[in-house]
Amino acid sequence: MAQAPQDQIAPLLTPEGWELLASLGPYTEDGSFALNSELRKAGHSPELVSAVLTQSRLRTRAEAKFGEFARRMLFTQAGLEQATRLTVAARHAQRFAAAGVRHVADLGCGLGADSLALASLDLGVTAVEVDETTAACATVNLIPFPNATVVHADAADVPLEDVDGVWLDPARRVTSSSGTRRIWDPEAFSPPLSFVESLAASGKAVGVKMGPGMPHESVPQGCEAQWVSVAGDVTEVALWFNAVSRPGVRRAALVLGPEGAAELTSGEDFGQGPEAPVGPAGGYLYEPDGAVIRAGLVADLALSLRGHLLDEHIAYICSPALADTPFARAYRVLQVMPYNVKALKAWVKQEGITVLDIKKRGTAVTPEELRKQLLGGKGQGSKGHGIRKAGRTATLVLTRIGEDRVAIEVEPVTADRPAGVTARG
Repeated sequence: MAQAPQDQIAPLLTPEGWELLASLGPYTEDGSFALNSELRKAGHSPELVSAVLTQSRLRTRAEAKFGEFARRMLFTQAGLEQATRLTVAARHAQRFAAAGVRHVADLGCGLGADSLALASLDLGVTAVEVDETTAACATVNLIPFPNATVVHADAADVPLEDVDGVWLDPARRVTSSSGTRRIWDPEAFSPPLSFVESLAASGKAVGVKMGPGMPHESVPQGCEAQWVSVAGDVTEVALWFNAVSRPGVRRAALVLGPEGAAELTSGEDFGQGPEAPVGPAGGYLYEPDGAVIRAGLVADLALSLRGHLLDEHIAYICSPALADTPFARAYRVLQVMPYNVKALKAWVKQEGITVLDIKKRGTAVTPEELRKQLLGGKGQGSKGHGIRKAGRTATLVLTRIGEDRVAIEVEPVTADRPAGVTARG
């Protein structure tokens, strides 16, 4: 039976446990069995060995979010899954610092990612966590910062008279004997969105992290909503109130990638703003970043690209010219075909296609099933396994243009393949 989180953390909070954990090298699955046996033979208890190996594995996984800081932190499995990436937490902290906030209450601090970022900017931090084991991890993770204090308490019970800023990361999952499940109603979060709004009504600088799928109609009036994507993965929508909201910005898409940060903003409320023209597929097709789509900024992006939508309800943009943008992935349009499985199967055979990437919007087609139909037993698809036969790779975009379902063959525009160079077998 799997150990409870507290059983995986408690053995580490001893001199022997901490020293043993610090002595381990990088974790590998292949070497974990041998290391388990070696540590037990050295006289360490099975509970301690299990705890240090689990923690070593979590630290290795956490490097994607915390970089080199992960090597000195403590994690729980659930806490790591829900933790804010340090690059994003740093931007949260910068908001409070830029607004002149001096002391922030981090309500629902989890493992302390946002508290760590706030404290590193010399802000006073009161980190509050209701789960005892998670609070213990946060205490260890914040040891380097004397300006940060961890409080084991319910977020709604902590006095806030001495703070001028509040950051919240409400629990959006419930745990039962069958595991955890996500909840979608903001009033069912812990604490609920109404609690956040009551804090904002007091005039304090307030920010809250919400799930990126938050419906527009649930976003309160009088705040800025900023959707954030990291390397193409939409991680959150942050709602900002009072001093930490930006004048003239109602919704925003912040895209963090290898080349830095880029942001698209609008002062218009949801459902308002410019309308983009609708036109045919041709030239270059752009697939907007998920943050742009979530923020309702597809039309704004289309106009900035001097392009048009294929359908007013679908987030695909076409433009006659290629533009360098961090807000969308670009493809060169090669041909537009009617969506007909028999005809597409003949096309695949004629072209000698053995690897097929399928994207879709605005259609109920399942890409995996269609790929099997079109390739038959010849190929493995873009994510298949095994030995692939010689042939060429193709990309299809399935969508609607008005009432017509179409399959658009496109070619990704990459740095190492200039526009206009077609890869064919």
